Amino acid sequence: MIWVDTTHTAHSGARTGVQKVVRAIIRELPGAQPLTFDPFARHWRELKSWERRRLAGAGPVSAKRSAKWPWHARLAGWLDRARATRTPLPSGKAVLLPEIFGPDVGTHLATLRQQGQGPIAAVFHDAIALKLPELSPPATVARFPSYLRELAQCDAIAAVSDDSRRALETFWSWAGIDRPPPVTTLPLGVDRPTLPPSPLPTGTPVVLCVGTLEGRKNHVSFLSACQMLWSQGLKFEVVLIGHAHQVTGATALRKVAELSTTYPLRYYGSVSDADLERAYNASSFTVYPSLMEGFGLPVLESVIRGRPCICGLGGALRETASGGGCLGVTEPTVNGFASAMATLIQQRPLLEKLAHEATHRQFRTWQEYSVELECWLLKLATKAL
Repeated sequence: MIWVDTTHTAHSGARTGVQKVVRAIIRELPGAQPLTFDPFARHWRELKSWERRRLAGAGPVSAKRSAKWPWHARLAGWLDRARATRTPLPSGKAVLLPEIFGPDVGTHLATLRQQGQGPIAAVFHDAIALKLPELSPPATVARFPSYLRELAQCDAIAAVSDDSRRALETFWSWAGIDRPPPVTTLPLGVDRPTLPPSPLPTGTPVVLCVGTLEGRKNHVSFLSACQMLWSQGLKFEVVLIGHAHQVTGATALRKVAELSTTYPLRYYGSVSDADLERAYNASSFTVYPSLMEGFGLPVLESVIRGRPCICGLGGALRETASGGGCLGVTEPTVNGFASAMATLIQQRPLLEKLAHEATHRQFRTWQEYSVELECWLLKLATKAL
């Protein structure tokens, strides 16, 4: 049995990258058992039925990333704490922390170690909150140094990219962390499409942009590039999908409101998986304007569906885009994205060439990722004996 911390994902309706990773691990990792730190009972426990349903993706898609604990769960936790009710966790071979965990989890990692649940390992996603603090939520920026130090309590770390691995090791070196745990790069997998692949549509090009509207995702530059091309007379439509962060996404939302009254721009916010699949099938290509990523899952989600992706090359995006089907933008500016979009809108042969590359690219599935993750965890457990 491998315990997997799902403290946030089991209480959230968000569908961002980290939640996708957690749900894929639970689904594909043999012997994975989800657990949570109950902040009201103040101890680790197995998930209850309503939490398992939420972890499986039941319920509406939420525009908010925060975890939500209903009143009955809070009351049950308080009662357990008052009564000192605590059911010991069954023994496990290892503990995996695939989320960007909060202070409650970080503070109580030692409890898991004391219970003898095997080595503790974590998935590390990125250090963007420290690299681009001005474009990150203030609360995340304030929390992040403590989170990175708490990661050093683990026995090993699986970074999602070489760029993320280097960022973590650099921070630990700067912070003077003595004998940090080893960091291995294990690139993420990607979901196969649920709809059959469709050929590139003809007619007016449809440009799809999928991703949370927040500062570092650089939607304002993308939207300004669209405005520039529309004003020059290019004919295309834009579909924008992804919930907006209330602070760092506010400027992008204002730009959407400004443009949608004049130009063919549709913004849908958060959508279901089925609606997202249909949006991919109806698109000509996608744009992922992010300034920096720890991995760049939306790039692969586009390319695996045969849709070329225009993307920046910051952080790990260069690694993710290197397999084909992508048009990289060295300078993720208004002019940079406008030039790349105009190229694919006006040069159908290049668009088809990139689509051909995409359909012939080899992709790492979540099952393959989970098998490698399991082997890595079991090797850690064997060394710990």
